[in-house]
Amino acid sequence: HGRTLLGMSLTSKTGYKAGCGPFAPEIYRLPFPNFFRYGNGLTKDAYVQQEIQRFRDALINLVPAQDVAAVLLEPVQGEGGFVPVPPEYLAAVQQICTEHGILLIFDEVQSGFCRTGKWAAFHHYGIVPDLSTWAKSLGGGLPISAVLGRAEVMDGAKPGTLGGTYGGNPVACAAALAAIETMEALDLNARAGEIGRIVAERFSALRARCPLIGDVRGLGAMIAVEFVEDGDPNRPASAFVKEILARALEAGVLMIAAGSAGNVIRVLSPLVISTDELSRGLDIVEETVLSVWTNREAKAVPTTVRV
Repeated sequence: HGRTLLGMSLTSKTGYKAGCGPFAPEIYRLPFPNFFRYGNGLTKDAYVQQEIQRFRDALINLVPAQDVAAVLLEPVQGEGGFVPVPPEYLAAVQQICTEHGILLIFDEVQSGFCRTGKWAAFHHYGIVPDLSTWAKSLGGGLPISAVLGRAEVMDGAKPGTLGGTYGGNPVACAAALAAIETMEALDLNARAGEIGRIVAERFSALRARCPLIGDVRGLGAMIAVEFVEDGDPNRPASAFVKEILARALEAGVLMIAAGSAGNVIRVLSPLVISTDELSRGLDIVEETVLSVWTNREAKAVPTTVRV
């Protein structure tokens, strides 16, 4: 129950925690460095420097650095909309954590095990956290999760103080070993890179035909498309995305939205998907997006009636 409480306290996606409080106190949040959403006319370098300074300021005017146990973030946001953290920002966060003796924790639950084209998303950044959390793809469909960390941190817990009823379940562990062996045999890291390039190219080309596509981004096969009105990041096209998801489902493609406003479509195709299957799925998505866009534009054209 304690782990559930902390997990619910940590997430900022309020729909997941509505009516489930009270939550653990002393958890502080800073905006994720989402340049598309919050860049506000700055260059990317200037924006990143602004956010690094925001982080430093927070350790003065929000919570004192000596009281911070850990900084926790996703190298690529999952539910938040598949936003990769800028490399310069992540490097600065690690430096600040080292300065103040703060643990750095990465959540690799969605991004780990080949999804981004590497075993961990943090491998793209050349940064190793003090702790990292893993699950989902690790078990090949069976329930299992894991925590990796520096020995001095992991050994800090006294024997018998951390555990659970299903910890180290032998069937799930065997499944995880088999899943990892399969990932290695099929070289799914390389395949994720190929899938990502195909998906990003298709959506980037579609952007020229659907003005509501504001951003195409991601890392490896973790690609997202954000839809906004008139190119404005502060005007999410949530209803448009909802209709796309419904129409695509009718056509045989199941997709889910992401982002706090539900205006981001995320692509999480299996890494073992064939190129033909991937192309067929993308064809349906593309046709659906253009159909919904065309219908919307047709309804927006005023009709002139002569009497």
